[in-house]
Amino acid sequence: MKPDWDKLMAEYEGSTTVLVADVDCTTGGKELCNSVGVRGYPTIKTGSPDDLQDYKGGRDFNSLKKHAESLGPTCGPANIDLCDAEKKKQIEEFTALGAEKREAMIKEKEEESEKLEADFKAFVEGLNKAYKEESAKKDEAAEAIKNSGLGLLKSVHKFAATASTSKSEL
Repeated sequence: MKPDWDKLMAEYEGSTTVLVADVDCTTGGKELCNSVGVRGYPTIKTGSPDDLQDYKGGRDFNSLKKHAESLGPTCGPANIDLCDAEKKKQIEEFTALGAEKREAMIKEKEEESEKLEADFKAFVEGLNKAYKEESAKKDEAAEAIKNSGLGLLKSVHKFAATASTSKSEL
């Protein structure tokens, strides 16, 4: 996918209406990636910079280019005429709240999101710890079974079977 993405970035370089870019979420772009909800790599986001959504289309050059060609103004406060009735109503409600109330709501929602991420991370860490513990127990138990004479038992069993077969042939 990377070569196709690089080719698409080159095609849209200098565009005043469409930005095609990549961000390294493992280094300097980590904060940006966290703020827009990137959880795995590669992730493609599309839409308004204030409301990026997950891209669910194809990942080959032609699919990416077709999507990029469809981009343009989207529903939002600057383009309310592009919104459906539900979004228009929501924009009006948010506008009527005032700056202070909007900031408080943004902070609350961001804290909820951070808590979800922290809870998920703790859950995954717990799973990893449990997996490692169970894996170690399994390995120890398997080693104990081997050390209890399983190999020798199999050897004796095979030898006895071979011996009885060769006796019956006489």
